[in-house]
Amino acid sequence: QVQLVESGGGLVQAGGSLQLSCAASGRTFSSYAMGWFRQAPGKEREFVGGINWSGSVTYYADSVKGRFTISRDNAKNTVYLQMNSLKPEDTAVYYCAVRLVQGSWPGRSSHFGSWGQGTQVTVSS
Repeated sequence: QVQLVESGGGLVQAGGSLQLSCAASGRTFSSYAMGWFRQAPGKEREFVGGINWSGSVTYYADSVKGRFTISRDNAKNTVYLQMNSLKPEDTAVYYCAVRLVQGSWPGRSSHFGSWGQGTQVTVSS
């Protein structure tokens, strides 16, 4: 089973950038597509974007398209979320997860598992 640990969150001003990392343990990491999600206080968990096992295919929610970029380094068992032009509405706890049920993007939250503990991103106006 893959275990995930997110890092890189913090406080940033609107218009700034952050890069989140999701470090995975387990030899099968490179076999899985991965997803990034976020959850703001009082709101449901929201899909942010995903990447296939090789990194050749990415998919983004409309709310972050053009601002966020997902990449992965299978040699380092790590997935990244580069966030640029951040907005106050991007404030949330960000999670990475393994895609356990294959299919078209974005897929449902229930299609993902091995959730990390999350990392807080706060964007001030």
